[in-house]
Amino acid sequence: LRCGMRTTKCQLMATSLCIMLLGLSIATLSTVTHYGLHFTLISNISPESNAYRVIHHAAFYIGICLSMTLILAALLSSAATVRESQCLTATGFFCFALAFCGLIPAACWRYMHSTEVEDSMMDVYDLVYEEVRRNISSFRRHELTAIHEAFLCCGKQSPFGDTAAVDHTTCPPGPAQAARQDCLQEIQGFLKKHMDFVSALLGITICFTVYGMVLTSFLWFSIHFSNNLDRKGKYILR
Repeated sequence: LRCGMRTTKCQLMATSLCIMLLGLSIATLSTVTHYGLHFTLISNISPESNAYRVIHHAAFYIGICLSMTLILAALLSSAATVRESQCLTATGFFCFALAFCGLIPAACWRYMHSTEVEDSMMDVYDLVYEEVRRNISSFRRHELTAIHEAFLCCGKQSPFGDTAAVDHTTCPPGPAQAARQDCLQEIQGFLKKHMDFVSALLGITICFTVYGMVLTSFLWFSIHFSNNLDRKGKYILR
């Protein structure tokens, strides 16, 4: 039993370190997503009727909560491993379970609503582009120019008429304007890379969280039975 407990403790310490690093990675990714130029620019421009602003803020707060829960679970598991405390082990298992209950809905939302973020961002670009094309707002021209500079793209294919005048005044000079890279395709490609990284990080984190739950539960039972064995089998030399 003691040999199995030592093996479990070594595995749990290594798993806790990996989970702590994953929690820090989720916090970093959430911060970059929330304060990154591409996402912040679209969020500030998007109208209230568009769902992107809500998704933008929700993703940040959910990511921070998940990262804090994972880091807390890793710290509690490490302390429980060192002290062999049943209370700390049970608390660490609870934190792992809480993080797991948050990671599964996040992963399901990622796969069931994979195009919602993409559609909302492209809707914002379509709105700004068409308002500039129809000369509805002069301020929109500055916003469109900022989008072109952020995504390094130039205009889009529009069925409503010639867009050369809009692209000439809002596209930054350089390869993007010369090649006329479609902004809708650039936004789609940028989001695909970002969401693929999010999916990979969620999948790895879920696997380590489940493994952490298994190890903490095994350690709890090991400590429990070890304490019972220590209280039994005492001999008195006469």
